[in-house]
Amino acid sequence: MRSSKPGKSTSARKKPAVKVLSVSPHGIWLSVGGEEHLLPFDDHPWFRNARVGEIFNVQLLHGSHLRWPDLDIDLHVDSLRNPGKYPLMSGDHI
Repeated sequence: MRSSKPGKSTSARKKPAVKVLSVSPHGIWLSVGGEEHLLPFDDHPWFRNARVGEIFNVQLLHGSHLRWPDLDIDLHVDSLRNPGKYPLMSGDHI
């Protein structure tokens, strides 16, 4: 008996849809779907005292939802593109 067509290779890995490019004293550079975004600590204060490993542990869910599980932080990708539409609030301001 012959097998059907071979399946897709599992050895080829896709580039992650979200990647932390760098962390500086001013903020975080993030690539999401090929778009680069700066998340300044002045606008995103909950990242300021985070450990580097916690910042690099980011997930893109459903193509539009960023999640940092170690920090319990969630952001919508559109809030990076259009920050004026999304007033940011941290637990300190609620």
